[in-house]
Amino acid sequence: MTGLQRSGATSGTGDRPRPRAVLPALCATQITSWGIVYYAFPVLLPRLTAATGWSANGATAAFSLALLISAVAGIPIGRILDHRGPRAVMTAGSVLGTLALLVIAAAPNLAVFTAGWMLAGVAMAATFYPPAFAALTRWWGPDRVRALTIVTLVGGLASTVFAPLTAVLAEHLSWRTTYAVLAVILATVTIPAHALALRAPWPPAQPAPPAIERTPVTRSRPFLLLTAAFTLSGFAMYAVVMSLIPLLTERGADATTAAWALGLGGAGQTLGRTLYTGLSARTSVTTRTVTLITLGGATTATLALIPGPMPLLVVLAVVAGVVRGNLTLLQATAVTDRWGTTHYGRLSGLLGAPAHIAAALTPWASAALAAPLGGYPHLFAALATLSVAAACLALVASRERHPRSLSRSAPSSKPASRSRTQRP
Repeated sequence: MTGLQRSGATSGTGDRPRPRAVLPALCATQITSWGIVYYAFPVLLPRLTAATGWSANGATAAFSLALLISAVAGIPIGRILDHRGPRAVMTAGSVLGTLALLVIAAAPNLAVFTAGWMLAGVAMAATFYPPAFAALTRWWGPDRVRALTIVTLVGGLASTVFAPLTAVLAEHLSWRTTYAVLAVILATVTIPAHALALRAPWPPAQPAPPAIERTPVTRSRPFLLLTAAFTLSGFAMYAVVMSLIPLLTERGADATTAAWALGLGGAGQTLGRTLYTGLSARTSVTTRTVTLITLGGATTATLALIPGPMPLLVVLAVVAGVVRGNLTLLQATAVTDRWGTTHYGRLSGLLGAPAHIAAALTPWASAALAAPLGGYPHLFAALATLSVAAACLALVASRERHPRSLSRSAPSSKPASRSRTQRP
C-alpha cells in the first residue's frame, strides 16, 4: 500500500488500487471529448454546408459513418483495454481526435471531410464512455457504480457547455477556424489528462475459474438475447431524442419551445443518473433491466398518445430523459452484473456495438419511417412497441443460465459498505 500511496493512489476494496487523479481527469476529458467531437457538429452543420455548398445529407452521412466506425472499432479496442489498460488507448485516441478535427477543418472537398470523420470515429471509440467505463470498472471494483455515475453526470453536461461555446465561436470565426480552435482545446485538455492521470498500474482482472460450459459467453443465449434487447431499446431511445422536436412541432409547438423541451429532457437525463446508485442497491439486475426498458417504452407511448397541452408534453420529455439517464448506466454495468470484470472491455464492446450502430442509423431511420407510418405520433407508438419487445427479450435472457466460463459469479454493483464515505 505504501507504493500505491506514493504514486497518488488510494486503496480500493481489498488490494485494488484507486488512483486519485483518474476520476476528475475522466470527468474533464469526457465532457470535452463529447462536447467537441460529437456535439459541435450539429451546431456547425448549417454554417459549413452554406459555406461549402456540400449537401446536408452528405455531411451528415460522414458524421454517421464516424459513429458506425466507432461502434465497430470499440470491439478490438475493448480487447486492448482488458490487457493493457486505458492510458495508451485514450491518449492515442485524444491525439487522433485532434488530428481528425484538423483534417475536417482543412478539408477541401467532401471526400476529405468524410475521411476526417472516419478518423474521428476511431477516436470516439478510444475516448468516449466505453474506455472510461472500463477504467473505472477495473480500478473502482465494487464501488464502480458511484464512479460511473459521477462521470456520466459530468459527461451529460457536454452539450450544455460546448454547444453554446461552439455557437459563440462560429459567430466570430468561420466554421473551419472554429473546428481548429476546438481541436486545440481538445488537445490541451485531453492529451495530458489521459497521459498523466492514467499512469497507475493496471490491476489484474479477477481470476476466472476453469471453464465449466462449452459455450463461450459471447455465443450464449443470454448474451445474444441481452444484446438484442439493448439494440432495440437503444434504437428506440435515440430515435425519440432525434424525433422529439418534429413531434412537438407537429403538435403545434414553436421551434423555441420544442428546443427547450429537448434541452430539459437532457437535464432529466442528468437527474436520472443520480438515481441509479440507489436503484442498483435496491433491485436485482433482472428487475432493474426489465423495469427501465419498460419505462422507456411507457414514456415513449405517452408521448405518442397524449396530444397536449404543451407543458404536459414538456414534463413527459423530462421524465423520458430521467429514464434515458438510467439506461446509460444500466448498459455500462450490464457485463459486470452478469459475467464479472475479467473481460469487461471485450464483452462490453461486443454487447454495445449493435446498439451503437442502431444509434448511428436513427437520424436517417426515424425521418424515413415517420411519413410511411403516418406521422411522428405513430412513429413514437412503433418505438414504444420496440421497447416492449426489448423488455421481453431482457426477461427471457435473465431466465437463461448464464455461462460461467469467465466468472463464477459477478460481483455486486452495490456499495461495498454503508460505512464508506458517501458521495455528495
